Amino acid sequence: MSATQPVPVLVGVGQLLQRADDPSEAAEPLAMMVAALEQAGQDAAAPKLLQRATSIYVIRGMWRYGDPGRAIARQLGATPGETVTTPYGGNFAQACVIDAAREIQAGRRDVVLVTGAENGRSQGQAQRLGVALRESDAPGSPDRKVAPDKAIFHEAELARGMNSASDIFAIIESAIRFAKGETLEANARRVAELWAGFNAVACSNPHAWIRQPWTAEQIGQASPDNPMISYPYTRLMNANPRVDMAAGVVLCSLETARSAGVPEEKLVFLHAATEANDSNFLSTRHEFHRSPAMRIAGGRALELAGKAIGAIDHVDLYSCFPSAVQIAATELGIPEGRPLTVTGGLTFGGGPMNSYTLHAIARMAEVVRADRGSTGLVSGNGGWLAKHAFAIYSAAPAERGFRYENLQAQVDAFPLREARVDWDGPVTLEAYTVAHRSGQPHIAHVACLLSTETDSYGMP
Repeated sequence: MSATQPVPVLVGVGQLLQRADDPSEAAEPLAMMVAALEQAGQDAAAPKLLQRATSIYVIRGMWRYGDPGRAIARQLGATPGETVTTPYGGNFAQACVIDAAREIQAGRRDVVLVTGAENGRSQGQAQRLGVALRESDAPGSPDRKVAPDKAIFHEAELARGMNSASDIFAIIESAIRFAKGETLEANARRVAELWAGFNAVACSNPHAWIRQPWTAEQIGQASPDNPMISYPYTRLMNANPRVDMAAGVVLCSLETARSAGVPEEKLVFLHAATEANDSNFLSTRHEFHRSPAMRIAGGRALELAGKAIGAIDHVDLYSCFPSAVQIAATELGIPEGRPLTVTGGLTFGGGPMNSYTLHAIARMAEVVRADRGSTGLVSGNGGWLAKHAFAIYSAAPAERGFRYENLQAQVDAFPLREARVDWDGPVTLEAYTVAHRSGQPHIAHVACLLSTETDSYGMP
């Protein structure tokens, strides 16, 4: 990095949880995002930075706004040069922060806001009550999208009704179990214990949606209140979108932060970031229980930061389902037993669709501020364990400045498999799950290898 390049810093974070008794009185996502950014401005002790925003990123949500960034800017009194959006995917919150940092480092932007919000709880309440939620008009289109939209289902998957995240990640779980040589009982017990560790972290996170303690036995045991969704995943092992949550962060150059009066103890530096994608289609991946993109991009992020994984003090691995966490930990070389989240994950911390990772970043900023000199790694995952973004944060400046690489070319060198829609003949079962409906077995999904010679794949 050139000594003359601006240094990007994260200076303010805000998180909002809403539990309105009457959904018609609940704030809509647009208002929640404004409130979260106002919190971030206050957190930075420099609220006027919001008015100086030169770019506003809004993570794509389940709402219907056209250009929410412009509407947010008007309410904040800002006149940004651009508004930015994302495709759907849990990696894109971190992708936005990474992109913002690169824009600041390149001198193209100075003050950047990143925000996202969902009101899944209010939507569910309104649907049950038969009432309509208010949603402001936010016409137009953002100026830029951080990445193009891509299909996430292969025709072979769609032909067999494979369109459920819980089913897909449960199939990946069975592949992990087979690779470990575990019995069904041992695997179910282990992942329940893993999730109990996430719950324990949520209980100490003031921003977590569920702070009620649950034992591993309660998490893993199917019950009327905790039904089986896709074996071995009960409801308490699934991402929880039934939340009203918003997050906002403020980034700017170090020079701007200091001139605006941001206290030194509020500064969080990005040390390194990487991105790479595995195949968008699970069916075409060479192994279900591994991720070349996680291994290569995650490992390179550590190298760019000059850190071994053992020297990373705090970790938040994207945690939509236990299989995603296990593969990330394996590919990063994280030993079993250490905490893998600072939020409690998408089950207990809360899973506001695509914007969870922004909550992880906001919480990580608080953690590394409190633990001076420590470093924290945050991973984001989009699609079916397909799209990955890694970043390392610290309250201490990076010795070599912020460093970024895209590792896609290396990942693309790995082989893929052919997926077939139909097949009549012998197969080898590779992975499976039993999807449940109302707590009862409904349908089995099975991933099959057709031939070791062609290494093709089918899903009856």
